[in-house]
Amino acid sequence: MLRKVRIALAAIFFICITLLLAGIGGQWWGWMAKLQFLPACMALNLAVIVGVLLVTVLLGRVYCSFICPLGVLQDLIIRLRRLSGKKKFAYRKAGFLRYAVLAVFIVCLIADLQFIVALIAPYSAYGRMISGLVHPHGWIVPTVAGVTFLLLAILAWTSGRAWCNEICPVGTVLGLFSRFSLFGVHIDRSRCVGCKLCEKSCKCHCIDAASGTVDRSRCVVCLDCIGSCRKGGISYGPLTRKAQKAAGASGPASAGVDESRRAFMVAGVLLGTSALSHAQNKLDGGLAPVVPKRAPERAQRITPPGSGSQKDFYSRCTACQLCVSNCPNSVLRPSTDLEHLMQPQMGFEKGFCRPECTLCSTLCPAGAITAITPEEKTAIHIGHAVIDYSLCVSYNGGHCRSCGSHCPAGAISYVAKDPDDEMSVRIPTVHEDSCIGCGKCEYLCPSRPVSAIRVEGYNDHIIS
Repeated sequence: MLRKVRIALAAIFFICITLLLAGIGGQWWGWMAKLQFLPACMALNLAVIVGVLLVTVLLGRVYCSFICPLGVLQDLIIRLRRLSGKKKFAYRKAGFLRYAVLAVFIVCLIADLQFIVALIAPYSAYGRMISGLVHPHGWIVPTVAGVTFLLLAILAWTSGRAWCNEICPVGTVLGLFSRFSLFGVHIDRSRCVGCKLCEKSCKCHCIDAASGTVDRSRCVVCLDCIGSCRKGGISYGPLTRKAQKAAGASGPASAGVDESRRAFMVAGVLLGTSALSHAQNKLDGGLAPVVPKRAPERAQRITPPGSGSQKDFYSRCTACQLCVSNCPNSVLRPSTDLEHLMQPQMGFEKGFCRPECTLCSTLCPAGAITAITPEEKTAIHIGHAVIDYSLCVSYNGGHCRSCGSHCPAGAISYVAKDPDDEMSVRIPTVHEDSCIGCGKCEYLCPSRPVSAIRVEGYNDHIIS
């Protein structure tokens, strides 16, 4: 019964988070993203952090069984493995690779090497897989997602939950706490007949049937082992002090087992896949082809309202692609430069940042974009518009007032091109103190392929 409950909860979380990362239902199950442990740590969401750790100390690593979507994805691959006829696992002694990866991960966090952090983070890795499939912006995210999925699939097929117990920093941290959990899987030696079916069914390689111990630092409480025992010799429940000591260690009782270090082989396969997108020429009134817009060169990148500053945004963002997938105006897309690879950046070739839209701020689980109201957003200046008069239609003798007539902040007015001639053509000018950097002028500018007006971001956002 407990196993069925675990599977049902895992299915609900997995489906809803997958839809959320695909840009569907953010208003209904956006809160599930807030429960992800690493983003909660980045956002300093103490309620979630303390809650997950308390549940882990009480029940074991149940977080890895049904809340983490990457863990559930591995379970699906392992299920296919079993259906193929390859069912047996075997106990392995715990290694030190997980602690080495955790140490590297912490160093990268401190050193602001967010690219490496994003590669290892479990929720971000799954987010890239869904976003790269549903909303493939360019080729970098789909390629990284494809390589990650291939590596994950190989490990899950050959070694069960190896990713969770050898690579995932969240799994390692929770494993340190689950050693002391009050509930857990334990073996009743009086009923055990030595068939080792529980050990063979354990995808975490943490059950040593010979010594009757369970390494709870690696057990994800999937409860597959309980259904495998035909004698009722293994169960999940409160642990006595003696059972806690036995279940928490993989050591002294199994001294007779081969002491050689377990070989952990990671098969890495590089995919040289490129998603080539060919823009189709669209006809304007059936007369002239409309050239697609190209992103202008910016001296300063732009970060979303609610991020506070570029430093705060990029130090917290885990590149999970949640905001990218859910942006209704296609303003956010993954960055392609190495310094901020796969972290979101703003661009206005396909839309502008509407003043009334605050969806990314309400969804971000890592605190890179803090929640703001539409009223607060209109007072946040994320950048200012700059005009390239060599491209401006009005400056070059045409008649265009697109930028000024559509500016929601009233930051663009028209002045005489020649101050000494009141009859000269009127050209746009930007009042930087009023401009909020929404990008509407850049998006609507008729100049092609690069807009004559572009937004330059601020390092630190200004609140008026």
